[in-house]
Amino acid sequence: MAAEITRRLTESLDPTHLQVIDDSEKHRGHSGHDPRGESHFTVEIESPMFASMSRVQRQRAVNGALAELLKERVHALAIKARAPGE
Repeated sequence: MAAEITRRLTESLDPTHLQVIDDSEKHRGHSGHDPRGESHFTVEIESPMFASMSRVQRQRAVNGALAELLKERVHALAIKARAPGE
């Protein structure tokens, strides 16, 4: 799942920095935990595309790139999105 998140964000947002962190183990036993793993993630992404976007627009861009995955497998996604130099 992390590899698919990386692929989709790379293709749609052309990041200069991207880190996808699997936080699933921290949520073991919580609502939405998937025993298969890879259900909770933090994405740290930097992209020139974010330079003219508000924080909300950046989050929407990331969520849009991952929409299908968010419906099917990803229960929670924390997003840290910034433009270069921020």
